[in-house]
Amino acid sequence: MAMKARIKWIENAAWVGETGSGHGLVIDGPAEIGGRNLGVRPMELILLGVGSCSAMDVIHILKKGRQPVEDVVIELKGERVDSDPKVFTDIHLHFKVMGEGLNERQVARAVQLSAEKYCSASIMLQASVNITHSHEIIAVDSEN
Repeated sequence: MAMKARIKWIENAAWVGETGSGHGLVIDGPAEIGGRNLGVRPMELILLGVGSCSAMDVIHILKKGRQPVEDVVIELKGERVDSDPKVFTDIHLHFKVMGEGLNERQVARAVQLSAEKYCSASIMLQASVNITHSHEIIAVDSEN
């Protein structure tokens, strides 16, 4: 299965990324390299890619398991080396899963399945990056 994307230079350190599915976003660099801070940085895109890939897995698994999920937020923290190339050494994903009556075992299993079996982005990076996961359940009273 091939995927396509296109990156077009706008000016200085600014680019427009266009996906094969027809969506676009602005990518820009910091002022010290000529950017104007108009968009996300390339390494931020990698972090967001890992998080969103895993988020889609977890929500799909929980919904399939008929869990009453009302919201999911993933907080990501990436550590990079200080010298070039400034690759990630560690990425941590912390899932905040919200709903009333969520099953702890099913939430933990959804996060584990994403990490070990389904999230292509994180599994691809695991050869060179230490990727860890944690989660918490936040009870939401749907009557208020």
